[in-house]
Amino acid sequence: MSALPAKYDTYLAAFERILANYCAGMGSPLGLAEGMRYSLLAGGKRIRPVLFFAALDAFGCRWGEERELALALECIHTYSLIHDDLPAMDNDDLRRGKPSNHKKFGEGNAILAGDALLSEAFTLAMTAAKDEPHRRAGEILSRAAGAEGMVAGQFMDLACENDRAAGEGELAFIYENKTAQLIRAPLMMASAIAGKDEAPMKEFGTALGVLFQMTDDILDVKGESVKMGKTLGKDEEENKLTCVRIYGLAEAERRADELARRCRESLTYVEGETKFFAELVTYVRERDR
Repeated sequence: MSALPAKYDTYLAAFERILANYCAGMGSPLGLAEGMRYSLLAGGKRIRPVLFFAALDAFGCRWGEERELALALECIHTYSLIHDDLPAMDNDDLRRGKPSNHKKFGEGNAILAGDALLSEAFTLAMTAAKDEPHRRAGEILSRAAGAEGMVAGQFMDLACENDRAAGEGELAFIYENKTAQLIRAPLMMASAIAGKDEAPMKEFGTALGVLFQMTDDILDVKGESVKMGKTLGKDEEENKLTCVRIYGLAEAERRADELARRCRESLTYVEGETKFFAELVTYVRERDR
């Protein structure tokens, strides 16, 4: 498996310190805060805040100072995972190798922990909105997370279960909205803060997000549960609309390889140092977890 880019650990370690301080200062009722912290501190790649920091760094910004928006990104992602695991959604008992939030705290408390994290994200985004570029960054994030973004993708994902008429169009909608919206958002947010054109990072981030989800779907078939930290084989069991269901495993892998190539090509139009992002594409395509 390809290794993560060398600078990934730098951005990751900085964010983990920010997140630990944030969690330590939570003022919510004890039980609610415990549920929020449980999922926030469960680990993971933190790819969204890392992408945010990396893009800011590439644009020459003081990336370590942009704490609130980095936290907002992770709060939204974490809330989505809590809700995604619920019995009414993907009904998954494991997340990152640990019991899902609803298995640990109960369904009602898990829903409230997710709701609280979503609300916290917008409090953080408003706190960060000290000027027009930061206000624009908050707008990008809110649109990516909502009814025209991640939630729309999740809705279509559920709607297409067991729908044999669903095909490539629906799959493309799910991939772009359920996953790619919150992968490209931190890149576009950094562009807005740096005063750069958002379009190149939108193109790259969309392709990277789709590649990330395609790889997830492929790993659901050929991955190892221990490494992935979640139950595998559920896509086929629940008849989810995935690239493997439509194309078969071999063709899905070929298309993922082609998409990785297009990801790297799109970096030609991004300002600043792009080596980190090129290496990240390789990691995303070759990862085994």
